[in-house]
This record gives sequence, structure tokens and C-alpha cells, in this order.
Amino acid sequence: MPHRTLPTGHCPTGRCLTGRCPTGRCPTGRCPQDAAHRMLPHKTLPHRTLPHRTLPTGRCPQDAAPQEAAPQDAAHRTLPHRTLPTGHYPQDAAPQDAASQDTAVLGSFGLCRPEGNLQVTLVEQLRNFIKMSSLDLVLEKLHLRHDPRWSARGLCVACVLEVLDRDDVSVVRKSAALAGVLDLLSITGVVRDILQQDQRVGLHFICSLLKMLRSAEDPAVLEQIIQVLVQALLDLKEEPLVQHVLDELQTQLCKGAGGRLLPHLTLLGKLVDAVSVLAHMLTTTHLCVLEYMCVCVLNPDEALKSAVFYVFRGVWASEAALPSLPHTLRERVCVLLLHTLPHACSLQLTVNCLGLLMLMLQSAEMVSLLMNQNQNPPTGEEEESQCTELSIQQCSLPLILKRLLLGSDECVQVVCVQCVSAVLTHSPSQYCTPFIQADLPEFLFERLSSDNEALLWSVFGCLLLLCEDAAFFSQCHAIYGIESLVRSLKAVLKMSNLEVQKKGLQLLTAVLERQPTGVRLFPTAPGFVGVAEVLQGAMTSSCFRVATEAARAATALFRMHHQSSPVHYGELERIVKSLTSRCAELPSHISSQRKVSVCLCEYRCFSDSESGGGAQSFRAGVFLIQALTCFQEACRLVKECVTEFSVKENTLEAPNKQSEDTLEGLCMCLLHLCDTVYIPTVTTLCERVPSPQVLQLFFSILSLQFSLSPSFMPSFAPKLASAGFIRLTVEHKALLCSGNRHSPLNAACCDFLLKLCVCLLSQPDPVTGDHQQGYVEEVEYVLRECLPSLCCRVCDWPSLLMEVPAENLNTQFGLLHLLYLSLLHGDRLLPDVTLFSSVVHFVCVVQEHPESLPPSVLKPVLYLLATTQEGSPDPDGAALNSIGIALSSTPLSSSPFSSPHPALLRFIFRFPALAERFGIRVLSSWLAGGLEPAVCGEKEQSCSDLESSVLLELLEKTPSVMLSLVGVLCEDDESIARRAVQVLQCYLQAGRSCNSAYFQLLKSALLKLLQRLTCDSQDNTVLGSLILEVLCLVQNNSPAHGDMDNTDFKLLYHVSNLVGKLKCSDSEVLLPALNYLYCCLTLCTAHTADRVVSMLLSNTGVMELLQVVLNLFHLSSPSRVISSSPLICCSFLLLSSLITLQHTVSAQVQRSVCLELGPTVKTLTFYKRHSDSLLQVCVVRLVQAVLDLDLSSPVVHVSESGGLQRPLQPVDGALHPLGYAGAISLMTALQSLLLQKQDLLLGASVNCLRSLIGFLHRRKPHIAQHVLCQPWNRFLLYSLLNSGDNLALHPATLSLLSLVRSTHAHNRCVFGYKLRVIRTSLRGRCPLGHLYTWSKSPLFTLKCRPPRGRRGASRPCPENPIKDGWRL
Repeated sequence: MPHRTLPTGHCPTGRCLTGRCPTGRCPTGRCPQDAAHRMLPHKTLPHRTLPHRTLPTGRCPQDAAPQEAAPQDAAHRTLPHRTLPTGHYPQDAAPQDAASQDTAVLGSFGLCRPEGNLQVTLVEQLRNFIKMSSLDLVLEKLHLRHDPRWSARGLCVACVLEVLDRDDVSVVRKSAALAGVLDLLSITGVVRDILQQDQRVGLHFICSLLKMLRSAEDPAVLEQIIQVLVQALLDLKEEPLVQHVLDELQTQLCKGAGGRLLPHLTLLGKLVDAVSVLAHMLTTTHLCVLEYMCVCVLNPDEALKSAVFYVFRGVWASEAALPSLPHTLRERVCVLLLHTLPHACSLQLTVNCLGLLMLMLQSAEMVSLLMNQNQNPPTGEEEESQCTELSIQQCSLPLILKRLLLGSDECVQVVCVQCVSAVLTHSPSQYCTPFIQADLPEFLFERLSSDNEALLWSVFGCLLLLCEDAAFFSQCHAIYGIESLVRSLKAVLKMSNLEVQKKGLQLLTAVLERQPTGVRLFPTAPGFVGVAEVLQGAMTSSCFRVATEAARAATALFRMHHQSSPVHYGELERIVKSLTSRCAELPSHISSQRKVSVCLCEYRCFSDSESGGGAQSFRAGVFLIQALTCFQEACRLVKECVTEFSVKENTLEAPNKQSEDTLEGLCMCLLHLCDTVYIPTVTTLCERVPSPQVLQLFFSILSLQFSLSPSFMPSFAPKLASAGFIRLTVEHKALLCSGNRHSPLNAACCDFLLKLCVCLLSQPDPVTGDHQQGYVEEVEYVLRECLPSLCCRVCDWPSLLMEVPAENLNTQFGLLHLLYLSLLHGDRLLPDVTLFSSVVHFVCVVQEHPESLPPSVLKPVLYLLATTQEGSPDPDGAALNSIGIALSSTPLSSSPFSSPHPALLRFIFRFPALAERFGIRVLSSWLAGGLEPAVCGEKEQSCSDLESSVLLELLEKTPSVMLSLVGVLCEDDESIARRAVQVLQCYLQAGRSCNSAYFQLLKSALLKLLQRLTCDSQDNTVLGSLILEVLCLVQNNSPAHGDMDNTDFKLLYHVSNLVGKLKCSDSEVLLPALNYLYCCLTLCTAHTADRVVSMLLSNTGVMELLQVVLNLFHLSSPSRVISSSPLICCSFLLLSSLITLQHTVSAQVQRSVCLELGPTVKTLTFYKRHSDSLLQVCVVRLVQAVLDLDLSSPVVHVSESGGLQRPLQPVDGALHPLGYAGAISLMTALQSLLLQKQDLLLGASVNCLRSLIGFLHRRKPHIAQHVLCQPWNRFLLYSLLNSGDNLALHPATLSLLSLVRSTHAHNRCVFGYKLRVIRTSLRGRCPLGHLYTWSKSPLFTLKCRPPRGRRGASRPCPENPIKDGWRL
């Protein structure tokens, strides 16, 4: 049977032991002392035959059934012990009394049932027998004369009284009568209605029971009597009867009835619990009863002592009786309690003493008495009042509780621990020292090995109070018990009791927070790893309260003096990841009350059973705050580790071993978690209701990242800026910090903004790549001064910018810097129109005052104006003048033009007034920075980047920029001028639409530069080459090539004169000059060609230069020819054009040049490997030009080929000056060039070959036919036609085929084989359209069927592989 024992103390709710329960409830769902005492086995009176109920525990009887059926007490319900009767209400005693009745009847029939083993059917039969024979047991002979009004439900109260009063009635019959009365008392009001008919009957009934109590010997009967008395008094509810019973008990106790005291004390204990006024009567009118009970404590009978302390417990439990209890009696009871408790042998006495002790410890006065008893010995009068044969052996309360704590009964240990907690609750600073000096923490840590949840919860709470004293740590109790605590927490986390888990984590947090820095808790790795594993497991708990306590403990763990040596960065990283993963699981709607930190105590009072959305959201918000605090502490720990070299590296790690347990890995992890989890979580939360505490922690964490991972900030800081964190910080700062509110949040926001802005300014500009290191310190000073007082929203910034600068100039500068950095990274804080007008007004106002804009502010101002100009109204002349003054007053070294932004270029050239003053300057700075994609890299790459080129886009919108680019050519820096030329080249070659008027302006500007260059005596080779390059570009890309006006002829004149003055070594200027002359020749129209040719042929300097180049080509070695290849190419092209055009226009030649065919042909034949393709093409082109004129031209005098014999043979004479051998050599050279299969050489070689065949036809036709009929031509065609589609259908191949076909028109059979070869080669390659075109050619007719696929299907023709005709 389960038992309930004495209470051991009450909290304000009446349910907890320590009186200091922070949650208002106990860990197991029931009051721990109830659970403990229900489990305690107790011994009662010596002869035990009837089971009975135990002492009350301060709970209502209606709660007894569910509490006794708790699964936790199953192991203790089997203990065969009973305690003193506790005087429960009658309704609660009926079931047990029925069992007692059954037992008594069994005894009368000579039957004995084993305790707890009687079958249910036998019990029911005996109970029915008692009911049927009740009249026989109650003197049936006398019942006839009793009035029926004394009977109810088959029981006559008058008969019961006569049975109880007669001495000749056996105890069994009296017990049966009492059992009947108990059954009747179980029905509310029945007995009361009967006895209230005559008060004398009720009094007589009580007296009969008291008389029987004095005489009965059987314990079962005594218990029945006590139960009937208690329940009768409760049912009658008459104070005179209670007073009578109390007087009778006082009489018996004062007489000292020997061994008969125990039943009376038992009855008194039950009455004190059952009747609320009885305790007050004992402390007022019957105080002698309590004094006599103090004497009874000296009796060696522990059952009697147990009954006495039970009565004292009832007195102390009464709030009405305790104030009237004399102080001397209180001290006496304290002395007796301290004397009895350490010498108690029975568990029943120990438990009752502890129950009284718990009630005493609720009062601060009693705690003081109990704790000081060992220092204040009893007086002489007190010693005389006690038994002289017993010595007063007192010991201090801490030692008593320590001795009891060493016992094996866990329930007693629970009560002892809660007694210690009850003492410490009143004044930890006053009472911790005695317990610590008694080494009680050591024994408490040993109790943590238990798996009893009530004991663990109590020990955790007690140690939590003890660690508030510094002596707990100075005597190394924390070091002694930390291992036990961690081991216990590992086991507790596997339990389902969340309250025990939370209490244990609270203790771990207190130990970690209060441990002195000089002594390490985890000197070695295993200890630190163990506590890290505990925290990781606790953070994964589904309960937010447990996870919050774990985060709080981790916050305390993230301190330098708690780290092992070496520091386990891997464990720290795993703790942070566990914490962050729990944050990632937070609900979407989190409570973010601004006073959430004040409500943390209320948060602890929430029950796990509270599953409401509001409570869950609030707990999630509290966890988020604690998680941010923990993460912040982790960042601070890592920052401290970064600064200390001793912990930065793992000294025990092998030098070459790659380990992830590094400080750098932890820093990267913190930054990654901050980026992926905390930033989204906090920003989402603060979008609804911003929390000052959350934001303060959040911005502090972001600020710490700049110190932890400086190498990653160049990418992280722009990401923050582009995500709108400047706006976020400023808006929340204005919302929460205005009016000197939330100073910590204001400081955190300022620190974050300052570090973010400094980091952004320290990095190169994302567009220009410019470093602003010189301005960082100045901007940092301005922001440090203005940010604390800047508590206005972004929408109010325009009004601040328009104020008088003298009042808040630094604030205005700070606003401009914030606007600049935000806009630079894509976050527009203000509309463009508003920002543009505000900045323009600010510049105008500043220029009206003596203050001038510093360079660090002028650059943001120009950037803001440039990037917001689109869609904004143009400023007036005064505003533009102010802007010009500001730009002019800035020193050149610190000018914003030193690294202009693309938007600044657009802004300057948008207004002609600014472009005229600063256009060339800003273009030079832009080109000097290498920021133009069109001039970066190779020429081929620049053409692909045209669309992204800033200057090209600017030229497209404003072609007048070309004039400024031409002005850049006069800059001293050669690289800048070359980049300007490249920009113009890309713009002109891209086919941009440009008005011819701009070309005329360009030509005029270039003419002026060329005239100045001609008149200048200094060597301006670079400038001349650049001017000539631009001239070539303009001439080649002019929209009207043939319309040469006076400016064009002036340019041609100056360039030709310049060429005549140059030497071959001046290739840098000579190359673009010859190119320009060649462009003029090839692009001029028929009506202007004569003037151009005559101007060039009349310039003897040009002709002499061409002769020098020809001599260089004839006489130089192959290596020298290769080095001069560009110059030779340009000269040969110019000469070939002059030869052709002179023959066309019949211009007069004043000086001719000499061309030697022998070295020329030799170069084509033997020096192919030593010369590039372009040079070979130019030589072939020159040979073709003279062949077309039959080797006779006024411009060129062709000398004889080497090897001609004198006198000349007829063939050589007909082919003079080439000769037959020279023709064959040239033919062979051209065929070998064709076999190289290069695109440029193919066209040039075929054209020259056609000219050679034409020359032979005109001189000796049969020699031409003989040359073409050689087998080598057949092999050449076969090789070209079988070299793939690119060569088989190349225009040069087809032209060669036409040439061969025309010469074989007289011999069809000779060409038949070749035609079959061609048909086979072309089958399936050439589209039908091309074949049709070729078949209509007058040169030959070729028939070809359309190709067929499988099953007769026509295969699709490939795309036309034939390119346009080659043109040099």
C-alpha cells in the first residue's frame, strides 16, 4: 500500500519544499516532498495487523488518489511500513476502514489473511456477512426498546453506545460496531442528523470512545477508535465537543499514563491536522499540552517521539497558531529537534523531524535559532527541565543534514537537500559559509550520480544557492564537482523531465560565470569536450527554455579562462553551429517586445504544458536574444584569441598536419553563420516590430566581424551596403535612439556604421578601382563626430542639407558620405530628383561662405550629382558656376578628376560650360586610370567590349567629345595619348553613326596639330605618329571617301612632305604616314585621283624613300628584311597603287624607281620561311602591278633577271626583261605559295598568276599554253580541291580553275580528266545555286546532278562556304 508522510515544508503555493521555487511548480508534476514522503517506508505501532493511511502532506484528501498512483512511486509502494495516523477527513478513510473491518472479522473466525494477498471474492462474502448479522452483534435483545429515530441504514446508534459501554462485550463485537459506525460516517450528514437530536447523546458517544481509547489494547481497534473520533468530530462540527476531547487528552497527558500516551498523541496529531482551530487552542488555552510533549521527547521510545514531532508539525503548519507560540517554547523545540534528529534510528522519526524542520525553516527567525544553536548553549533552567540522565549532545544543523545526506535513502536525501535550500533562501551570504565549511558541496556533487529526478532537481537548486558565496569557489568545490556535474547533465538530457534539465543548466551557467579567472575549470581537453557535448545536446532540445539555458551556459563558457590548452576551436565551432541551427528553426512569428529582457523572470514561470501561440512566440524571442548574446560572446572570444599569439596556433599539432580545428576556420564559420542565418532572421524580425536589445546585439556582432575576418571584408562590406544596411541602421537609430533613448543601441549602430564606411572607403572603387586611402582618416573623423547625434530619418536629410553650413557642417558632410557610399553600392536612400536639387543647393550655399568643400567631400558631391542627373532639371548658370568654382579650387593632387567615375564624365560633358573647362582634364584622368574597356587588352578584345565602353557610349551620345580626345593627344603622357587614339579607333571602326561635320572638325583640328608639329623644332615623334594614326582612322572611316576638299589636300601635302624628310629608321612616324598616303590613293575618286597621284609623284622625297626601301629589300639579308617587314609592306603597297593609278590617269613622273625582278623572285622562291605572309602578299601585289603593264612603267624601271645570256634568245627577247627562266621561276614560286593554303596568299597568288599568264599570252601564247599544260598544275588543282570545303570552294581555287579552263578550251580531252576530278570533289559540297552560277560562266560549263541520300531522298545542301572575293 502507498503511504504518505509528514510534509517537509511549503512554498508560497503550498506545494514546494524550499519556499523559493522560481517556477511555482515542481519538476515531476507533483510536489517533491510529497513524492519523497510517499515513497518513504515507515514503521508504526509495534503490533501491525491493519493497514492505515499516513501523515498528511499539506494536500487536500481529494488529491491523494492521483498522487499515490503516480508511476514514480511504484518502487516504494511495496515497502511494508506504516506511519502514524494522520487524521484525514472521514471521506478519505472509508475505503481503508472497510479493509480493517474485514480483517477484524477474519480474526474472530480464526482466519488470518496474508497482508495484501486476500482474494477479492472472499472479502466481499465476509463483508456481506457482517451486514446481515449486524443486529446480532449489537445486542438484539435491547434493540427493541430503542426509538427507531436512532437507527439509520440498518445500524442503531443506541445499540452501538450500549455495546461500547458494556465491559462484558468482546472486543471483536465492539470493533464490528465501530466498523458499522465508520460505514455510516462515510455518508455525509447521517450520523450528524442522528446525534444532533440530543446533544447529550453526542457527548456520551464521544466519551465512550475516549474511554475505550484508554482501555483498548488491540492496535487495530485503537486505530478504529481514532478514526471514528476524528470523523465524528468533523461531521458534528461542534466546538464544545472538540474542547471536551482536548481537555480529556490534556488530562491524560498530564497524568503521564505510561504506555497509554501513544494513542492519545496519535489522536491529537490527527485532530490537529483535521480540525483547523485545534492548533490555535493548543498554543493559547492548552499550552501545557505542548510543554508536556517536550518532556515526552526525552522518552527513549522513538514511536512516541515521532508522534510528538508530528503534533509539533501540525502546530507549525498552522498560520493562526504559530504567532501565539511563546518564544521560549520555540527555542526549546529547536533544541529538542537538533538533539533528536542526529540520534534518530527509525525512518519514521527521521521523516517527522525533517517535516517539522522544513516548516521551521520557512521563518527567518527560526532559521536564525536553528543555525545559532550550536553557538548558544542552553541555560541552566532549560537543563533542569530536561532529563538529567541524558546529556544534551547538540551539533550544528549543517553537520546534521550532512550526516543524513550520507544515508542510503534517496527520499531522506531529497528532504535534507531541500532543508539546506530553505536555509539558504533566507540569506545566502549569511548561511552559505557554515554549509561550505562543513564540506556539504562535496557530498551534494556526489549525489549527482543518482537517477532520481526529485533528488537531482533538489541538488541542482541547492548547489545553485551555495555557489553564490565566494567561498564555494575559493575552496575549489567547483573544480571538484565540475566533472560530476557534466556527467550528470549528460544523463539528465536523456530524461524527459525538462525542469531538471533546466535547473542543471542553470547551475552549470552559475559555475561558469562565477569561477575566478585565475583557476581553470578545464585545464585539459577531455573536460572541455565533455561540457561542449552537453551544451550541444541541450541546444537541440525541443523546449525553448532548455535551449535558452544552454545558450546562457555557452555564453559563460565562451571566456578565455575557460578554454583548455590548446584551445579547441573545433568544439567552439560545433557549439556555435548547434546554437545557430536551433535559431534557424525559430517560428516565423517571434515576439520581439522591447521589454523582453525585463520579463525573463516571468518567462521562467511558463509551463511546458502552455502550448499557446503567444507563450511559444515569447519563448522563441527570449531564445533569440540569448542566442545573439552567445554568438556575440563567441565573436569576442575569437577576437581575443586573434590578438593573443599564444592561443592563435595549436602548439601540439604537427607542423605539416592539415587540421580543421583552426582559428581561421572558426572565423570563417562565424562570418558564414552571421551571413546565412542571423542576418536574415534579425532583419525579418525587425521588419515587423524592432527590438532594441536584439538590434544592439545584432549590430555588435556585425561590428566584430570586421575584426575577426578582415580579409573577407572587401567582399562582405559591399554586400552589406548593397543590401541596404546603411538605411537599416539609420532608420532604426532614428526610431529607437532619438531623445537620448537606448544609448547602448546608439553606440552599437554608430560603431557598425563607422566600421562599415571605413571599410568601404578603404577598398577600391567598384567601377574606377581608385583607392581613397588619403581620405579615410578625414572621413572617419567626420563620421565619428556626427553619427552619435544623427538621429533623424532619411526622409529628413534634404532639409538638413539645405540648412546653413556653419551650424552643422560636419553633420552635412556625414550625410553626404553616407549618401555617397549607399548610392555607390546600389542603395538609393533618396529619390534622384530630390537628392540632385539638395546637393546643388548645398554646393551653392557653401560657396557663398568662406568655407570651401574639402576634397574628401567634393568627390561624393560630384558623384551624387553625376549619378542623379538623369531625369533631374538642369541647374542654372549660377549653380554651374558654383560647381566650376568648387572644381577649380581643388588642388590637382586631390582633385576628383584624378580617378573620375563614369557618371562624372557624363555630367561634365552634359554641360558645354563644364566640358570646355574640364573636358580634356577629365578625359586624361579617365584614360590615365586604364578604366576604358575599349583600350584594355588586345585590339580584338576591345572591339568585343565596345558596348560596355564608357567613352564609346559617351561619344555615341555626344560626338563633340572627339575634339576633346584630340586635345588629349597633346598631353605629355604618351600612354594617355595612345589610349585616346585607341578609343577613337574603336569608335570609328565600329561604324558608329557620326555626322560628317564632326569629321571636318576633326580634320581641321588635326591639320592645326600637324602644322604645329611641322613648325616645331623639337623632336615630337610620338605626337606625330599619333596624329598620323588618327588621320588614317579619319580618312579610312570618313562617310564621304571621295569628296576631298581643301583640308584633305593640305593634309596630304603636309604628310607627303613629312615623309620626304624622314628616314627609314623613323618607322614609328613613317608607317602611319605611308598608310595615310595609301588610304588617300585607294579611296580617292576618279576626278581627284590625278591630283593625288601628281602630288605624290612630284614629291621627290617620297620617291627617293621608296627607292631606299626597294634597295633595302633587294640587298638585305632575310633577317633584316623581316625586321623591316612593316615598312616594306607599306612601301610596296603604295608603290603598286602609284603604278596602277599613274597608268590610269597618265600622270607625269619626275623620278622613277628601279625594281630588280631577280632578287624579288628569289625572295618569293627561297625566303618564304623567313618572311611573313603579309610581306609575301605585298611583294606579289607589286609584281602583279608591273606584270599588268608588261613590265614597263614610268614609275618603275624593271631591271633584267639574272641569268639572261647575250645575245638574247628569241624566247628571252620576247619575254624581256623577265626571260623564259624568270617566268618559269616566278610560276613555280606562285604555285608554291598556293600550296601554303593561306587565305591571304591564295588570292594574291592566283591574281598574280593570272597576270603572269596574261603577260605570256601577250608576248608568246604558246609558252603560256605550255606552262599551263604541265602536270604540276594538275597536282596543284587536285591538292586544293581535296583540302576540304574551305579550300575546294574558295574564290581563289575557283578563279584558278577558270584560268586553267580558259587556256584549255582547244583541248577538251586534256581537260576532261580534270573536270571529272572536279565534279567528284564538288559533289555534295556546293549548293545548287552556286553550281548553276558556275555553269553559266562563259569560261566553262559544268553539269552536276543533285546529290541523293539513302532511299532516294535529297540531302540538304550545306551553307555556302564560299566567301566574298579577297580584297587587300
